[in-house]
Amino acid sequence: MEIKAEETPAILVSACLLGVCCKYDGGSNESEKVLKLKEKYHVIPVCPEQLGGLVTPRTPAERSGQEVLTKDGRRVTEQFQKGAQETLKLARLFGCQAAVLKERSPSCGSGVIYDGTFTGTRIPGDGVTAELLKKNGIQVYTEQETEFLLQKK
Repeated sequence: MEIKAEETPAILVSACLLGVCCKYDGGSNESEKVLKLKEKYHVIPVCPEQLGGLVTPRTPAERSGQEVLTKDGRRVTEQFQKGAQETLKLARLFGCQAAVLKERSPSCGSGVIYDGTFTGTRIPGDGVTAELLKKNGIQVYTEQETEFLLQKK
C-alpha cells in the first residue's frame, strides 16, 4: 500500500467555533463560516483551556496584563500557558501555518481582548495562545477573517 503525502494544508481552529461544547459556559460558538474551512483545509480542533486542564463549564476568565484571572478572582494563568504550549505542539505536529481562533478570548483572542474587569470593555491585545502562536510564526485569524482563508490558494 502506497502512502501519499497529505496535500491539503492543516489549520488549527478553536473547537468551539466548530460546534464543540467547550466554551466556558458549556456551550459552543458554532460558525457556519468557519465550518466551510473543512472544504479547503484539514481542520485540527483545539480548545486551549481544556488542553491546559480546565473543566467545562468553568468560571469566565479574562486576561489582565500577563495574568489570567477568573471572575471570582482565581489565578488561572498557569493553565492558560499550559494550554497554549499544548496547542503549539499540535500546530507543529500537523504542520499548521495558520489558526482560526475565537475572537476576544483570553486564550484565543487576536488583536482585541477583554480588559480583565468583566465589564465587556475591549482593549488591544492577544490571548495567551494567540500570542504564543504568533511568536512562533503561525498566522492567527479570528472567525471574522475566515473569508480570506477560503479565498486563499
